[in-house]
Amino acid sequence: MSGKHEVAVKPFSDIHNRGGMVTATLLHDPTVEGLDVALYMDGSGSMEDEYGPRGILAKIGGVRNQVEPQMRWMLEYLATKDRDGVLRVAYWATGDGAQIEVVGDLAGAQAQTYKFPGPQYYGKGTVMLPVLRDYVAHIRQEVNKGARRGLAVIITDSQIHDPADVQAYSVQVAKEVAAGRLPRLNFVLVGVGDQIDEEQMEEICHEEYPGVGHLWCHRVAERMEEMAELVAVLVDETMTVAAGGTIYDDKGNVLKVYESRLPAMLEFRAPEGCTSFTLEVAGQRFTQPLPDEDHHEDEEEEGHDEPPPSPSRQPGGSHGRKRHGH
Repeated sequence: MSGKHEVAVKPFSDIHNRGGMVTATLLHDPTVEGLDVALYMDGSGSMEDEYGPRGILAKIGGVRNQVEPQMRWMLEYLATKDRDGVLRVAYWATGDGAQIEVVGDLAGAQAQTYKFPGPQYYGKGTVMLPVLRDYVAHIRQEVNKGARRGLAVIITDSQIHDPADVQAYSVQVAKEVAAGRLPRLNFVLVGVGDQIDEEQMEEICHEEYPGVGHLWCHRVAERMEEMAELVAVLVDETMTVAAGGTIYDDKGNVLKVYESRLPAMLEFRAPEGCTSFTLEVAGQRFTQPLPDEDHHEDEEEEGHDEPPPSPSRQPGGSHGRKRHGH
């Protein structure tokens, strides 16, 4: 066996074996394999100032669109979680407050070129039930195309007008998920600004459902400029909080257990003669052949505990530190 260097198998991007100490870097988060993501942006009248003037006024006015750079950043980031890198994007709370204006299925790879001028008709209220109905109908279609999990990110800048309807519908969704008629779903609700009713958000989000746990989570950003980064943090927490992992050797012995979240870089000791390892996470198993030992690190023997690189699954390669709006 001379100089065998195995190619990394998805979801791994890099494997090293140094004297039986194995480091394996994850290309993307395997707990969200098969994930379908949608992004719903508040289009109610209270958002009009944040989108700024349109048409000829946008060209001569000094007021800029504060929402667009945030939308682009979120789209680019969320696409790294989505199974095909394409998101359903829509404005909600438009028209009479209960309408949805679908922007389209947008690819994260083109995020920086999309325009987000705001909805055609700003809403007269903030009615959320249509968002949930829209996403559930969408995910039912996507299941036929291979979606195995769903995530809807919902942004609002004001009080929600129909919290009781949202809670009642969430109970129904949870029952469908528990019965296996819908894939596992998560709703991430982010409030922006000082018109938010955080108590109302907590009531919706703290509910636990039999066989499912939490469907919702929420945070509040004080300013529009903080919104995208908050979404990234919340999605990371939500998607991995309940998904630890176990690493086995080629004989089925447990080598390492991650109780809660899976780091971007796994590190463990493989027994002598071990030729592969298996990562089990969220009910899935990924087996990766082990390369021969790396023999070029006489002085690196103690260098295993240097900090892991930034996860490559962040846009721009950084962990939510990309500057917004410049």
